[in-house]
Amino acid sequence: MTCLPAQTDKKLGLVIDLDTCVGCQACVTACKEWNTGGHMAPLTDIDPYGGNVDGVWFNRVHSYEHMTEMGGRTVNFPRSCLHCETPACVTVCPTGASYKRASDGIVLVDEDKCIGCKLCSWACPYGAREFDTDVGVMKKCTLCVDRIYNDNLAEEDRVPACVAACPTSARHFGDLGDPASAISQLVAERGGVDLMPEMGYKPTNKYLPPRAHTTRAASVPAPALEAVRAEGGFLGWVDRMLSN
Repeated sequence: MTCLPAQTDKKLGLVIDLDTCVGCQACVTACKEWNTGGHMAPLTDIDPYGGNVDGVWFNRVHSYEHMTEMGGRTVNFPRSCLHCETPACVTVCPTGASYKRASDGIVLVDEDKCIGCKLCSWACPYGAREFDTDVGVMKKCTLCVDRIYNDNLAEEDRVPACVAACPTSARHFGDLGDPASAISQLVAERGGVDLMPEMGYKPTNKYLPPRAHTTRAASVPAPALEAVRAEGGFLGWVDRMLSN
């Protein structure tokens, strides 16, 4: 059994806005591209253009139809490792390959220690572990540790690849252990929630629920356009030609 740190200096994680996620898969593609050459590289692809596609993906997006009082709506739900405060995937690991860092709270896998027993994947209720059949070890989201601490990148680029790629800014990154951080304030303002809190693993990542729909039409202060007189001007000429 692998022990957890008594506390962490930071709680780095993601906040995902389900109201603005459009399910475009940009985060999935960017994650795959970056991590194929990153900390947990390579990410296996098996028969990518055939009938038995398989491989390792750290981030997946699922789409669901949700019924509300206003009718149906599509909710796109990105899913990856939640970097829990008390992750079962770590405590069941018999070799210490799965571990939680005391410096920032990120959960990682040491491939040199992993024996591919899959206990961590069975213990994780979120389905966030991926078994790489090519090398026989477990892999998972790293929050792009090789990006967020990379001094060769501009400061604004030191975010996970999925966050950098999101075209609707539905993904946010920061220290959720700091109540004054922008990401913590966003969670407080929008009522961010844990995924499956009843499991007791205390996910660091949060989800912002979709906003309620409204039937109120947008207020447009612009004055109404004047009616175009058919007998005058270019539009009048066009109207006469089409009327013939």
